[in-house]
Amino acid sequence: MSYCSDTSSVDDELETLRWYHFDLSRHAAEALLLSNGRDGSYLLRNSHQGPGSFALSVRAKDSVKHFHVTRKSGGYAFGFNEFATLQDFVNHFANEPLLGSETGTLIVLKCPYPWRVEEPSIYESVRVHTVMQAGRTENDLVVNAPSNWKQRWFTLNRNELKYFKDKMFDEPIRTLDLTACSAVQFDYSQDRVNCFCLVFPERTFYLCAKSGVEADEWIKIIRWKLSQIKKGR
Repeated sequence: MSYCSDTSSVDDELETLRWYHFDLSRHAAEALLLSNGRDGSYLLRNSHQGPGSFALSVRAKDSVKHFHVTRKSGGYAFGFNEFATLQDFVNHFANEPLLGSETGTLIVLKCPYPWRVEEPSIYESVRVHTVMQAGRTENDLVVNAPSNWKQRWFTLNRNELKYFKDKMFDEPIRTLDLTACSAVQFDYSQDRVNCFCLVFPERTFYLCAKSGVEADEWIKIIRWKLSQIKKGR
C-alpha cells in the first residue's frame, strides 16, 4: 500500500481526531473502555515508547487489547500495513478484523470512544495496592517523616483518594480531597525508589508504589483527575 502526505497534515489530523486521548495511560484506557465502551469500542493514545508512537486500545468483549501504531513520514504504520491517515486505518480494520491474542480473538473496530465523555464509574474506583509513608500515628502523615513506611490499600473514587489499613477494612484511615491538590509528581528525596508525592496547601503526602510502572500509572490517573477538576471550575 502506498501513500503520499506530509507531516503537517498528520499533526493536523491528530488535533481534530475526537478519539485521540493524548497521554491517557494504559490502565485508564482499559477502565474507560470496560466501563462505558462496548465490544469494538476503540481509542488512540500516546505510547510510552516515545514520540511518533501510539497505542490503539480496543475493547474485545470483557477485555481490552492494545496495538502499536507508528507515525512515519506522512502517515502511519501498523505491522506490515501503512496508511495515509488514521481514518484510512480505521476504515480498513472496520472490515478486516484484528487478531487480538494468541487464542485467535478477532476484533473489529466498530465505534470510536471520544475523549470528551462523562467519567465512568469503574474509572472512579481504581484500586491499586501500594505503600505510603506514615507519620507519628496511623491517622497522621507528615512531611519529612522518618523512614517509617506502612503498607496501605488505596482507592480512587471521583475526587477522593482514600487509604485503608488493608483491603479488608471498610473504613478508611484518611480521605484526601483532590480538589485541594495542586500537583502530583515523582519524588526522589526519599530513601526508596518508585516514590511520588501529592502536594496540598498544608502538607505533602508521599507514596511508594511497587514498581516504576505502577507509580507512573498513579501519577497519570491523578493528573487526569486534576485536569478534569480544573475544567470544571
